[in-house]
Amino acid sequence: MESDEAREEHQREKKRGLRALLVDVAPLRSSPAFAKLWTGTSIAQIGAQVTIVAVGLHVYELTQSTLAVSFVALWALGPMILAGFVGGALADTFDRRKVALATASCAWLSIGTMTVIAFLDVTAIWPYYALAAVNAASATILGATRGAILPRLLPTQLLPAAAALSGITMGLAITVGPAVAGVMVASVGVPWTYLLDVVLFSAAFIGILSLPPMRPEGTRASPGFSSVVESMRFLRTAPNVRATFIFDLVAMIFGNPRVVFPAAGALVLGGGPVTVGALTASFAAGALLSGIVSGPLGQVRRQGRAVTLSIAAFGVFTALFGAVLLTTMLVSGGHPPDGVIMPAIVLAGLALAGTGAADNVSAVFRTTILQAAAPDDVRGRMQGLFYVVVAGGPRVGDLLAGVLATTIALWAPALIGGVLIVAIMLMMLRFARGFQRYDALHPTP
Repeated sequence: MESDEAREEHQREKKRGLRALLVDVAPLRSSPAFAKLWTGTSIAQIGAQVTIVAVGLHVYELTQSTLAVSFVALWALGPMILAGFVGGALADTFDRRKVALATASCAWLSIGTMTVIAFLDVTAIWPYYALAAVNAASATILGATRGAILPRLLPTQLLPAAAALSGITMGLAITVGPAVAGVMVASVGVPWTYLLDVVLFSAAFIGILSLPPMRPEGTRASPGFSSVVESMRFLRTAPNVRATFIFDLVAMIFGNPRVVFPAAGALVLGGGPVTVGALTASFAAGALLSGIVSGPLGQVRRQGRAVTLSIAAFGVFTALFGAVLLTTMLVSGGHPPDGVIMPAIVLAGLALAGTGAADNVSAVFRTTILQAAAPDDVRGRMQGLFYVVVAGGPRVGDLLAGVLATTIALWAPALIGGVLIVAIMLMMLRFARGFQRYDALHPTP
């Protein structure tokens, strides 16, 4: 029989195995400055998601137009892309702590102004469009600057764990923020919902104010268009950094079927808006869960290969979502359902949870490569370009998905796009040999 000591040792091994599986919190212990910045950012991101939903609901309340709601994101897209380039140059030119503080103040003031005019019952739409655009641009510069700051706060080996922690907070924000916004708008109204973001976003200042002065190392960029051109020259000589952008664009352009969710809820799966909410939440839940069990990611050395395989998995799950829609349409004969088709909704939700988990794993490694491989004097501009890709890729994906859904069928964007992603990643395994050999212990751009 097994001795008491052996049983106790077995239990200790199980606990150690479980701890190794869970997210690594070493960055929080290693750097008090990172811990404060992460905490403040986590709280502020929930408020940001509250406002994103609240603005959409407010504009619809004022206009009764879905098109008017879509213009909120459209008006913000241009400023976000411009801010990605400009913000990166600012972060490579000036003290990053001051840049972060200035842009956080601008974002906070835009939310505060939106709150004031909502309480004053201003019904003109353009101020909300303008303030939402200012807020999005400020958040982009703040995010790019914060991304350039993190490698100065942590050793390189802890960057994957830091990226996983950031993934958890974003997944939590996307899950909690919209739900809180919906409840508050329905119960206390839009102005008070905006005010909640004003309060929550104040937490962002806690982490920023605790940072030491942080001037860029190496050759400092000169503000202006020339610094953007210089960063493009660097990108041509940095195949690993360049690959993180290209691979992400492949995933976001071909694997972004969110525009079919409303039609899928109405015409294929049943349940209408409730189903749309469940499908959207499934993606966020998958990302959140993968972040919670992200402990082993810090041990991966071939991070380029990990990016490739995780995006391939993203493509597989995207295709599975499309297959669920196709199968459901075939079984129903193409007729809208009389009620909710729960088995199909569950399967679709599981597929989307898989896409969220795979996307988060890819993001952990892409973020780590970008932060570790890019020299400090161009790190801000690379982070800014990252935000340009994040802002632009999904919009192109929305357009492609809309075209495929209109010209072929609702299942086409996910099924065709997912298969294309897998095929492209298999090609990259064969032809992008340098990126597959990228070694986290010896990061090179």
